[in-house]
Amino acid sequence: MLKIVAVFFLALLIYSCSPKNFKEDDKLGKYFTENKVQGCFGLYNNATNEFTFYNLKRYRDSSYLPASTFKIVNSLIGLQEGKIVNDSMLIKWDGVKRKVESWNKDLTMYEAFRVSSVPYYQEVARRIGKERMQSWLDSIGYGSKKITTAIDTFWLDNSLKITPDEELGLVKKLYFNQLPFFSINQDIVKRAMLFENNANYRLGYKTGWGKTENGNHLAWIVGWVEENNHPYFYVLNFESADPNADIPSIRMNILKGILNQLGFLKGKM
Repeated sequence: MLKIVAVFFLALLIYSCSPKNFKEDDKLGKYFTENKVQGCFGLYNNATNEFTFYNLKRYRDSSYLPASTFKIVNSLIGLQEGKIVNDSMLIKWDGVKRKVESWNKDLTMYEAFRVSSVPYYQEVARRIGKERMQSWLDSIGYGSKKITTAIDTFWLDNSLKITPDEELGLVKKLYFNQLPFFSINQDIVKRAMLFENNANYRLGYKTGWGKTENGNHLAWIVGWVEENNHPYFYVLNFESADPNADIPSIRMNILKGILNQLGFLKGKM
């Protein structure tokens, strides 16, 4: 009986990943070309099990530092381990003046997540410690998994890497509370990720911005867009060789441009 069940689920998995469910949309390339970046995009329709892609090879086969998208996992582990008591937990500013003004003050977890405060989450990582952090990365199979550098920089220095496909899969599991963390902790992180909530749609995401090994800007947005209580999961990943590129603006311009072209953000999906 167990063998029959195993064969059934294997067949189901193969069918669900059938190329018939894949749609390569080259028209989305204009958003990358217009912004002079190289990248990829993936969108998963949860209701129909369909994937829409631009640049499938980069999406599926290439790994990159997670940068601040790692705050999703850092938050979950911190909450689960009791190092973050709740999203109102304050960590005091260390007094070091940094370029991002919104980091230069005492912050709660909710605030730190939404302004993507690196110092806050470096302190969370130090409190979690390497052993427990490694255990959780192994447990959830996060990217390349291994912590080979400092506990407070490994997601920023190109030692830990993850594919866009893995990023999308993680957020999908988070949305449905399918990660091995208490549901309340997953709900806390989802609440911090929800940046736009109106009559037409709900847009949740986490951004990331770092440097590749060759010095290019590397940018991420991973999250979901929900219309009529129907979630779609997406990931945007790109890099730019321009040292003066306005990454936050480019990132959001590409995301909103693609979502609009695919029919989202209008309350009609």
